[in-house]
Amino acid sequence: MVFRLKDSWVWDFWLADDGTAFHMYFLHAPKSLGDPELRHRNARIGHATSQDLSTWVSHGVVLQPDDPDAFDGTSTWTGSVLKGPDGIWRMFYTGARFYESHNIEAIGIATSPDLHAWTKQAGTVIEADGRWYEKYGDSSWPEEAWRDPWVFADPAGEGWHMLITARANSGDVDNRGVIGHAVSPDLQTWEVRPPLSRPGAGFGHLEVPQTAAMEGRTVLLFSCGADTLAVRKADGYGGGGIWSLETDSTGGPYDVAKAAIVTTAPLYSGKLIQDRAGQWVMMACHDANSDGSFEGIVSDPLPVRWDADRGGLSTEPPAGTTTNAQQPAPGLAAPTHEEFHANP
Repeated sequence: MVFRLKDSWVWDFWLADDGTAFHMYFLHAPKSLGDPELRHRNARIGHATSQDLSTWVSHGVVLQPDDPDAFDGTSTWTGSVLKGPDGIWRMFYTGARFYESHNIEAIGIATSPDLHAWTKQAGTVIEADGRWYEKYGDSSWPEEAWRDPWVFADPAGEGWHMLITARANSGDVDNRGVIGHAVSPDLQTWEVRPPLSRPGAGFGHLEVPQTAAMEGRTVLLFSCGADTLAVRKADGYGGGGIWSLETDSTGGPYDVAKAAIVTTAPLYSGKLIQDRAGQWVMMACHDANSDGSFEGIVSDPLPVRWDADRGGLSTEPPAGTTTNAQQPAPGLAAPTHEEFHANP
């Protein structure tokens, strides 16, 4: 069953698995705001648990703004969760400060012994470095993009990597999206590095990046909608959505110009995870529909596989096979809202 809240819109989310239960952390904002566009200025991080990635129990808010002068003084945004070698769970998350004409983003950290109770660490972990990344005012872009941290261990055991939604400090304004990069020896001290992708690949930004090693290959997943594709790339891309790319290493670099669409709108902000049977699945939030309406829900898990012919991930079964799992109808990117079943 899809995940939804009766009185709130839900959108970006990220997942953790403690071996017993799956934990989902998600952005949500009250529907009483009236206009879904206001949700970004009012986002809080919620928590839910599941045994099967389909039936979820919500546990309420775990992180929210509590100091108007802090880096997360307006909103708490998307992040990732992992367990350090010291046994402590860490959530790296985005803090946003909104002003009349723009917003500034930075990355912070909270810690937990059990994935339920979280304590913020004061101050930011890292901010955009103007040597390589666009700062607010460098262009007409209405934000300082530095969000959606995805943290993972270096494959060679040399510390930790953080992937970040960022923008380069040069190039066409609508074509500066890059995968930002930072490294750490201990999950506490971080050093910003040059981006792991080049601007000019056709993206205004590459949101909610994730890497995974699956089926003998390493994969990068990210999202970019039609409204933030570069003008020269937008034609013929079916509305943008979730994209994937095979990489040489989870730690990059990434030739994102070669990325292929996984699903088009309204699915967005996809996340990969293995279910208890070892099957790779993707969950995604429902972004704005073609009529402009916003549902604010998270999808059921969709089985995914690598499609060598397309050079990307696919939610459709191989040709000539049948499955009882819920799959997109022929020619469609993913099940429609009507094909899903709402939580009671």
